[in-house]
Amino acid sequence: MNLNKKLIVACTILISFSSYGQTKVEKNEKKPNIIFILADDLGYGDVSSYNENSKIKTANIDKLASDGVLFTDAHTSSAVCTPTRYGILTGRYNWRSTLKKHVLRGYNKALITPDRTTIAGLLKTKGYKTAGIGKWHLGWDWANIEKGKDSVDFSKKIKNGPITRGFDYWYGFNGSLDMAPYVWVENDQPTMVPAKFTENTGQAMWRKGLTSDDFVHEQVLPEITTRTVNFINENAKSDQPFFLYMPLPAPHTPILPTDDFKGKSGLDNPYGDFVLMVDWVVGEVMKALDKQGIYENTIVVFTSDNGCSDQADFDQLATKDHDPSYVFRGHKADIFEGGHRVPFIVRWPEKVKSAKSRQLVCTTDFFATIADVLDVKPADTMAEDSFSFLPALKIKSSSTVRESIVHHSINGSFAFRKNDWKAIFCPGSGGWSFPRPRDKAAIDSLPKFQLYNLRSDIGEEHNLQNQQSELLEQYRKELAEIVSNGRSTEGAKQKNDGPETWSQLSWMDEKTDN
Repeated sequence: MNLNKKLIVACTILISFSSYGQTKVEKNEKKPNIIFILADDLGYGDVSSYNENSKIKTANIDKLASDGVLFTDAHTSSAVCTPTRYGILTGRYNWRSTLKKHVLRGYNKALITPDRTTIAGLLKTKGYKTAGIGKWHLGWDWANIEKGKDSVDFSKKIKNGPITRGFDYWYGFNGSLDMAPYVWVENDQPTMVPAKFTENTGQAMWRKGLTSDDFVHEQVLPEITTRTVNFINENAKSDQPFFLYMPLPAPHTPILPTDDFKGKSGLDNPYGDFVLMVDWVVGEVMKALDKQGIYENTIVVFTSDNGCSDQADFDQLATKDHDPSYVFRGHKADIFEGGHRVPFIVRWPEKVKSAKSRQLVCTTDFFATIADVLDVKPADTMAEDSFSFLPALKIKSSSTVRESIVHHSINGSFAFRKNDWKAIFCPGSGGWSFPRPRDKAAIDSLPKFQLYNLRSDIGEEHNLQNQQSELLEQYRKELAEIVSNGRSTEGAKQKNDGPETWSQLSWMDEKTDN
């Protein structure tokens, strides 16, 4: 190698390393605490640091963003609750599980199989104390459930719950806050046997169901917050690092801001007030970290499990010039961007400087990123769809960066995103916004597939599937390969759970046969 070439190589290496501010955790360094706060049905446009026109001023979330990295192209693995939670904890696309569409209910059995390693389980093997406080919505087995939900014995312990999926401690409830039964479970034990039925209507709606005397819907969010702060206070001075998973039930229905927050948003809509209550929760967590003097070496991740639900009343909010979906089409449940593009903020003062990142991120990536922080390589049977985003945090990493992502709607429809292009393999929303799958006349009049250039058409208004048929076919093949390989990351081929002849993938079979 001549001198000029050597200089070029040396300069390239120098430039490459100078773009990074920090190294990963060294062997002699204290491992960081980790907190993952998951809002429920919070829209991208509901956070004022993401939406310059937001009428809801989320001061605490904005402060979190100003101190960390704000990702503008982050997505949930699904446009609805249960599947996204599965992806966060397992680092695996939700549709690889037995749940191919929709969500679980409050009496459904455990979705995460006993042999599946969760991020909590991995961290436990690395010396972490692991805790979850809030909404599970991944199923567990109530005692005596085999004889039907009316035969559940709430005096006995549950099986296959969070404690068996990597968590040392759990306090929370099984489904959404509008799904019965309304019972607190601490570790594996229901805290009280429910003896009454309750229900509510409107935006404060929850379905009729058994309710424990100690389960008060309006006080669930404050209770989760108090217990989270107590956990931080109790474990802050320990030599053992902790991982705290905090899945909130808000601002999902029932929309129940407490008296202190009613009317606070000025939107004449309790949804705006409930969003401010979520912002308050974030503030309480951050104050606890600051008070205990551990905020510098604590990784805090804040995001939402999908886009905003139509239960927020988009039409009413529009009269106040507020759009929870920002500039994106659709909302919760949809294959369109409004269904799965979410706020995603990462704060780690000791290692990460404030920045804004356009790196493509999926909520499944949390697993690989934390493993990367600790310099752990997951086994081939772990985190099959998880890519580390440490490089986007300007931390040195040799991990492969995510270049594409698979989107999934409530009815099992797929989309494939790569670079500026997004291919949707269904004719409508695949969810709750028009044209819905059940809007037969509208669906029948549309092309079978959709293709959008998000750089020039972020609102997904101009379907270019006819003009770019070769690109559509290329993306179809890439998606088919990701599905059949059982993984989207490098590694040994894996098997998806459940039947491989999925009805929602029939378009693949049709194309492959031709």
